[in-house]
Amino acid sequence: MTDLSIKDVAERTGVAAGTIRQWEQRYGFPAPERTPAGYRRYSAADAELIRRVAVYREGGLSVPAALERARASGEPTDRPSIYGAVMSSGMNVQPQLLRKRTLTAISRAIEDETLARGAGPVVIAAFQQEANYRVVEHRYRRLAEVADASVVFADFGAVREGNGHPAEIPVAPEDAVGNEWAVVVDAPGYAACLLAWEHPRSSAEKQDLPDGDRRFEAVWTMDPEVVRRAALVSGALAGRADPALGKRLEGHLRDRPLAVERPAPALTALCNRMIKYLEG
Repeated sequence: MTDLSIKDVAERTGVAAGTIRQWEQRYGFPAPERTPAGYRRYSAADAELIRRVAVYREGGLSVPAALERARASGEPTDRPSIYGAVMSSGMNVQPQLLRKRTLTAISRAIEDETLARGAGPVVIAAFQQEANYRVVEHRYRRLAEVADASVVFADFGAVREGNGHPAEIPVAPEDAVGNEWAVVVDAPGYAACLLAWEHPRSSAEKQDLPDGDRRFEAVWTMDPEVVRRAALVSGALAGRADPALGKRLEGHLRDRPLAVERPAPALTALCNRMIKYLEG
């Protein structure tokens, strides 16, 4: 329903009508419908997006950056997927077909570097099955001790939150994230993520494959923009199961700058850890 005037939107969002018109002219946002008389008409979704952009602008982001983040944190999807949201974003990521043992090595390297830095990260992970998470739960409890927020997705029976462990978020069998592998770390001065989904052929043949040879289509990156998008989408997915948790995650991400400080040393350290795991 596009039943809001620009005055209505200004009152709802606290953004002046003149600013809304300026954003439309300069950035093509928002894109209101027009009445036969030429008056702008907005939907409630338009107003909510404008409100989110205004919040990120208050945090110091440019309008294009604030718009990208607002869209990432609030975009609807019928098949929630962290991997899909990043791959469909147009960002510069290159997928590879990797074995499970390689994904495990990269995951451990990201986790270890996060623990070594201990800089108040937001940590998010997806495990497909609860049994996969329980194997490494001790590692994620350690991460939760240094994290500002930590969340794990798997086929848990129910949402579980508490001190000393990550929030456990159940995923439905039809949810795309239920077939994904993810490790996302967004911290001051350090950002890294690994995202993957199980390759269909590997899934069909995994009865005949050694577990470590199962194949996943995967991307890993330290690009802070890509990591932030993955984190925001993860927060939105968590918010479906626990709205209060989703808001807290969004708040943590909104209030921190992108991890753009000296990425090269962090990348070197992370790659060295990967090599150590792979050679071991």
